[in-house]
Amino acid sequence: MADAYVTALRMLARRELSEAQVRTRLERKEFDAGVIDEAVERLQATRALDDRRTALACARTEATVKRHGRLRALRAIEALGIDRGLAREAVAEVFGDVDEDALIAQALDRKLPSTHKASARQGSSPEASAGQARRLYRYLLAQGFDAGRVNAAIRSRLKNAVHHD
Repeated sequence: MADAYVTALRMLARRELSEAQVRTRLERKEFDAGVIDEAVERLQATRALDDRRTALACARTEATVKRHGRLRALRAIEALGIDRGLAREAVAEVFGDVDEDALIAQALDRKLPSTHKASARQGSSPEASAGQARRLYRYLLAQGFDAGRVNAAIRSRLKNAVHHD
């Protein structure tokens, strides 16, 4: 039977994992709790396993690749089994360098391609605009963006669409 430490190293060679993920995967492979504890301690001592590094990597992926907001990044890190305090630190560090308003604008651009913008400018009803604004608001909140920033961005975008008639 393979050694828990070597098994975990193989897992970590494929991708960054949290301590909780490594423990769960080793448990699934039916290693004893004591053996798992020893393997995790050894992995942490050699820095092969580092929840801070994992949290930062996840936050960077959420921000730069998936283009999600802070809240969605925080949820993704916590889903890895990483401590909430450490997750918040990682999100604060990564999002300190991210222009969230630009991310929101990009998300709006994806949801409102120029053809939709043009048709919105050409006499869409206030009810349709309000419905569209509500859908955009829900979508952007689900992407993890702050409600205040989302409101401001949608109001600005819809106001600009009306003024470009």
